[in-house]
Amino acid sequence: MRIGIFTDSYTPYVSGVVRSIELFTSELKQLGHEVIIFAPNYPGIAKEENVYRFPSIPSLTNQEFYLAIPLTRGLQSYIKEKPLDIVHVHSPFILGRLGAKIAKSFGLPLVFTYHTLYDQYSHYAPIGKNVSKELIRKLCVEFCNRCQLVITPTEIISSHIKKMGVKTKVNWLPTGINLAEFIDQDKGWLKRSYGINPNEFVLLFVGRTGKEKNIPFLLNSFSQVNSHYPNTTLIIVGEGPEMDNLKKLTKDLALEKKVIFTGIIRRENLIKAYCGADLFVFASQTETQGLVIAEAKAAGLPTIAIDAFGVSNMIQNGADGFLVPPDIQLFSEKIINLMSDTELRIKMGQRALASVQTLSSQNCARKLEQYYGELIQANDLRVSML
Repeated sequence: MRIGIFTDSYTPYVSGVVRSIELFTSELKQLGHEVIIFAPNYPGIAKEENVYRFPSIPSLTNQEFYLAIPLTRGLQSYIKEKPLDIVHVHSPFILGRLGAKIAKSFGLPLVFTYHTLYDQYSHYAPIGKNVSKELIRKLCVEFCNRCQLVITPTEIISSHIKKMGVKTKVNWLPTGINLAEFIDQDKGWLKRSYGINPNEFVLLFVGRTGKEKNIPFLLNSFSQVNSHYPNTTLIIVGEGPEMDNLKKLTKDLALEKKVIFTGIIRRENLIKAYCGADLFVFASQTETQGLVIAEAKAAGLPTIAIDAFGVSNMIQNGADGFLVPPDIQLFSEKIINLMSDTELRIKMGQRALASVQTLSSQNCARKLEQYYGELIQANDLRVSML
């Protein structure tokens, strides 16, 4: 089948949505399908096979993120040359709505993956910074109900959007992990690369340095942890609009020598970073899945995270990590608990690695392939009866 992916977020931008699209695209190609990406253009991007780029401009609320200008001149003829069997959109906004329009125009099934709790990210909304959360929820529900299938990364988000008013069919399907990436990695790379003492205990966070990731919570928690265990380092991998504020807070907490901001690092080095850490920490309360938690588990790391939304489905509390209320003291205590109990930490890491095996990207792609096939078959039957 030929699958059209319409997304407002794509390379070279780095995000969980982009990673999800990359993983599913790679696996679907392995299964023999053709995937065509429709995405914003970025400066300096070379032409790519089966990627249709729209002219774009930087977002006013996030200069790293480019917004597509959905000009359709040439698009219809492009699709006629490469006729699609199904349209899968990854945003309810600019290119998501264009994808929905294309699906309707060509009589194709429409799938939407609900990657983000958009009302919690209203400060990034491409339709305006001051748009109310209520309006964003209304727009998202309306868009979902135009689709034949809505996919959520976790079961808890499926329930959440149904309560919001989504009436169309909803299936939950996590973004999978390429487990082979994590086998036989250089566990010493992280400490060597950043000049960390081999005996240091390393806490790791991976994600955008945006408000929604709640990184000040992690820094304040780490301040408490570090007062008990001075031989501890916190590594923050990622880039984003709050970086300057986070570095200032680190300085205010007198942690400049104990917190390392790496910025964005290459994928192969990111895998090594996971494998070289001792514990993963995550404080976001807005995740639909928390893909980085699954990646940490693939590296055999237990996770301490705030118990909220999709993260709650990613951690087996007390088995492969701890889910904690948004309380700095309790969060710090759980970190200290695992730091001081090596046997428990090792057991939790082993359970994390075992539990993540069900999230192989190949298995998840086969499930998506099944969903696509069912929708195309039902659509063909409907057309034949007209």
